[in-house]
Amino acid sequence: MSLHLLKNPMILPKSSFLDKVLGRIGRLDTEGLQTVVQRLARERSFLETLFNTIEDGVLVVDENGRVIHFNQAVTRLIGLQPGDSEQHISKILPEMDWETILKADGDGGEKIMRHEFEIHYPRSRFIRLYAAPLDGEAIGSSGVALILHDATEARQKTFEAIESERVQALTLLAASVAHEIGNPLNALHIHLQLMERELKKFKNDKHPPAQQASPREVAVKLENYLEVCKGEITRLDYIITQFLGAIRPAPVQLKMASLNDVVEKTLDLLEPELENRGVTVKKKLARRLTESPIDASQMQQVLVNLIKNASQAMTTGGRLTLQTGESADRVWVSVADTGLGIPAEQISHIFEPFYTTKKKGTGLGLMIVQRIVRLHGGKIEVTSSAGSGTTFKIWLPLHERKPRLLEAKVA
Repeated sequence: MSLHLLKNPMILPKSSFLDKVLGRIGRLDTEGLQTVVQRLARERSFLETLFNTIEDGVLVVDENGRVIHFNQAVTRLIGLQPGDSEQHISKILPEMDWETILKADGDGGEKIMRHEFEIHYPRSRFIRLYAAPLDGEAIGSSGVALILHDATEARQKTFEAIESERVQALTLLAASVAHEIGNPLNALHIHLQLMERELKKFKNDKHPPAQQASPREVAVKLENYLEVCKGEITRLDYIITQFLGAIRPAPVQLKMASLNDVVEKTLDLLEPELENRGVTVKKKLARRLTESPIDASQMQQVLVNLIKNASQAMTTGGRLTLQTGESADRVWVSVADTGLGIPAEQISHIFEPFYTTKKKGTGLGLMIVQRIVRLHGGKIEVTSSAGSGTTFKIWLPLHERKPRLLEAKVA
């Protein structure tokens, strides 16, 4: 379908035959009228054949939101059957905000709306939808023409290309991760040598007691060295965990559980670290949050990454807010901080592998977060403003995907 026809769906090539007939229909006899009817029937059959041959789905919706026409491609894409006309479009495609589309039609003006969404019946597909008013730019509503384009394969190829680039990036940048591991290993080696030297001095020192370091002084030195070693071991563990999680993701094991419980367990785990940083934690967990199909272990990993990032983005005394809630078909959890925020030019890059703004960051944490959320069939939103902090909000399906049944047509 050309862009011209999409912009003006009611403007079709004029039929010279029809123009001539309309000009002299009052002068036609019975035989002439019969000839006209037969010719119109043939043209109608031709147009119906053309209508049903188009690979894209075409839906025509009246001013009340009722489906009045659709082609065979619509049946293939969304399962709508010939006997299912006259249903309201919101029942057939609940993923779309039809009130907004129909209002835009009524307001007039050249309004071609483009939307993208996923459907899961009769099979999972990614649909690109174009909506255009039947009456062009006229004020008021005569209905809307909807073009449904199956963009599943194109989207899959895009995802595969992105994934291929990410894997290549992981392979090529493995050397940099080895370098990251080398730094804490070197620090460990140096401080273990210092500890060994202090122990030897304390053991073999033949100086008089007055010149000999006291056991307390030696203990303080060793304690400082041990603290450095423990910190570097923690850093090593973090780097290895992030790297393995990025290149070898585990499949999700979905079980009915509450996001509130995952939040509580994650905060219990990170409580010492948050207290050490002086972070104030504020919980706004929904009461009686409905259980949803999640992998509690992997969702805890998501929250650990987000909470660690949030705490590191704040100075001492920052506030961390965790909130949960649900809508008609989804549950959500958000992690908000009062840090410096993420510059607008960086937000589009934060999920890329090895992209980090931290001096000691691996750039893998948010990539892992996004991957786990996608495996759950969810999505992640990021809002940030300079000086006001950042909020990550994760939406997850409230129920497992089931076939959607259309309303039965009333005889």
